Amino acid sequence: MSTLRKKRGLSQRKVASDLQISQALLSHYENGAREPGLEFVCRACEYYGVSADYLLGRVDDEGDTASGALAMVRLRELAEELRELADRAEI
Repeated sequence: MSTLRKKRGLSQRKVASDLQISQALLSHYENGAREPGLEFVCRACEYYGVSADYLLGRVDDEGDTASGALAMVRLRELAEELRELADRAEI
């Protein structure tokens, strides 16, 4: 993720602000100290305009969006399923 940010000439502070997380948390995601959740992955993919496969290192080509588009749909479905499970668990 830091490669994408640097390639676009963006600071951690700017990206963290735009993605509504702390700069420290973004740093942790970038250096592998913490794993981002599905919602953040979806937001980051939209922010950078890349597929989840690319963001997660599954493909090397930033423009490979065919499989990425399907992955984004599935990530959104999974995020919704997680929200529904969390809502049911609160009952």
